[in-house]
Amino acid sequence: QVQLVESGGGLVQAGGSLRLSCAASGRTFSRSDMGWFRQAPGKEREFVAAIWWSGPRTYYADSVKGRFTISRDNAKNTVYLQMNSLKPEDTAVYYCAADQYYRGSFEVPSYDYWGQGTQVTVSS
Repeated sequence: QVQLVESGGGLVQAGGSLRLSCAASGRTFSRSDMGWFRQAPGKEREFVAAIWWSGPRTYYADSVKGRFTISRDNAKNTVYLQMNSLKPEDTAVYYCAADQYYRGSFEVPSYDYWGQGTQVTVSS
């Protein structure tokens, strides 16, 4: 099993930056694909970024490409999301998720474990 705890959210002005962290516990973290998702009020949860366990391959939603960077430190059991040039439309609860079966998917149902989420609010 994998337990996930996000941190680093907060209130920031448009154009600013935040760095989210997701601390994982459990033996399978280093062999789990990891993803960040977000959910704005009244909207469905959507894919933001993913990083595979097997190498430094990363994937991003078009809406964040060039502004957000996902990374992981397996020695620290932590995955990060660096968010730059934030926009008001980035406001959402951000969730970290783990896929322990390497499905290579960006879909919510493909992820087995989820954190509790951290709020990111971007003011205009």
